[in-house]
Amino acid sequence: MAEKIEALAEHVSGALTDAVVGVDISGGELCCRVRCQELARVLKFVRDDPKCRFEVLCDICGVDYPNRPLRFEVVYNLLSISLNQRLRIKVATDEDEPVPSAVGLYSSAGWWEREAWDLFGIYFADNPDLRRILTDYGFEGHPLRKDFPLTGYVELRYDEDQKAVVYEPVRLQQEFRSFDFLSPWEGMDKILPGDEKASRADPEAPEAGG
Repeated sequence: MAEKIEALAEHVSGALTDAVVGVDISGGELCCRVRCQELARVLKFVRDDPKCRFEVLCDICGVDYPNRPLRFEVVYNLLSISLNQRLRIKVATDEDEPVPSAVGLYSSAGWWEREAWDLFGIYFADNPDLRRILTDYGFEGHPLRKDFPLTGYVELRYDEDQKAVVYEPVRLQQEFRSFDFLSPWEGMDKILPGDEKASRADPEAPEAGG
């Protein structure tokens, strides 16, 4: 299997020398980093080439690295059913540079790209229907970005007087508190009611006088 993956890596990087900027084999899977503007050409090659035949796009997801100049990575997970092999393709982008849409090559890409746009704000050029897909209409921001506040910007509730769902700015009822995140079973020494009934002796030890 390792030899097969290495041969695939050499084949893809050799055929796309000007598009592939890095190759990595980890966990028995091949990952190729490609130039953003060359993404469509790379996807078409690995789909149609007889040694690749990655005819299934399993998913597209985004990753946010706020400290990088190109803060976003877009990850494409591909599967070749006929050759029983997988491929991961990554491209780097930012909030301004659009990523070429893969809808023309994989029809399943449409919803995945909408999700990445909705949650990260990654723009996909030439996507025919780039709308939010998980958040509500009029949602502000992109909730999976690392700089998105945990409380969000607005909250919704049902207003009995208006007989409708209304949006309001987030109002915290208390100050933020610091938690130690210890399990209550591991971080508390107090004996709870009923714990005194538990025997601390070894249950497999023979009883005295037995």
